Amino acid sequence: MTTPPRRPERAAAAAAVVTVVLWASAFVAIRSAGSAYSPGALALGRLASGALTLGVISLVRRAGVPPRSAWRGIAVSGVLWFGFYMVVLNWGEQQVDAGTAALVVNIGPILIALLGSRLLGDAMPPRLLAGMAVSFAGAVTVGLSMSGDGGSSVLGVVLCLLAAVAYAGGVVAQKPALARASALQVTTFGCLVGAVLCLPFAGQLVEQAGDAPVSATLNMVYLGVFPTALAFTTWAYALARTTASKMGATTYAVPALVVLMSWLVLGEVPGLLTLGGGVLCLAGVAVSRSRARNAGAVSGTGAAAAPVVAVEPPPEEAPVGK
Repeated sequence: MTTPPRRPERAAAAAAVVTVVLWASAFVAIRSAGSAYSPGALALGRLASGALTLGVISLVRRAGVPPRSAWRGIAVSGVLWFGFYMVVLNWGEQQVDAGTAALVVNIGPILIALLGSRLLGDAMPPRLLAGMAVSFAGAVTVGLSMSGDGGSSVLGVVLCLLAAVAYAGGVVAQKPALARASALQVTTFGCLVGAVLCLPFAGQLVEQAGDAPVSATLNMVYLGVFPTALAFTTWAYALARTTASKMGATTYAVPALVVLMSWLVLGEVPGLLTLGGGVLCLAGVAVSRSRARNAGAVSGTGAAAAPVVAVEPPPEEAPVGK
């Protein structure tokens, strides 16, 4: 019997690609915006831009309000990932060099896999574990090659570690909500929760916006519209159709893309060690996303290709901006 069409799986894979490319592009934008805005002000400006963009899209698409059963996951992910994570990461990256930040934050996918297995019942197939190990080795290589001399502090490392924990907790909390609400709803209201959490930084944002160069403010708005509003929605779309562990492993492509974008946009020519680490990151992602040759061979139903978590399918929707 022929296997069922794989269009939903391909759409989810395409959404994941959009996410990692835009999250990698955020590296360049943060370089400009972070020099003019404090961590809290930058987080609030980014989230406010993202929430406004998502609000307009939600009104146009008549997305509505998520059901009550989804609000717990939305609130937790909004507090941990959209709010706390962005402030702490911005602060941490001011205390350590980019390589050290990348090293510490990249334990996030490993934490997602552990929490997903424990709390969501995600499977941990050998290919996923092997791919994550290869990708983490690549992330470590990239981080070591980018680390400066004495540019790290204990405070900065702790802040980046807290960011990784918040990221993992936010992703795992978001997964159940996506069984009850659409990707657009979960992202819009999660972003709004994060923006409300960052409102105490409103005074700093207004004050610093008056002195910041136009390029820094435009980069802050870019961070809100693309790496936040669009990329978090495509992330949620893909996460609803696969496991949290596999999505976490996919983000290991970000360090490799950051190296490439820094080369093309900032003229920062990577060394051989950095390039080698980037290749390892991509190779690990390829392994973790691959499937065994007989994975799609199912007698009659194609059920083996279904996501591990048995939940009600989310409402069908195309990724925003497609």
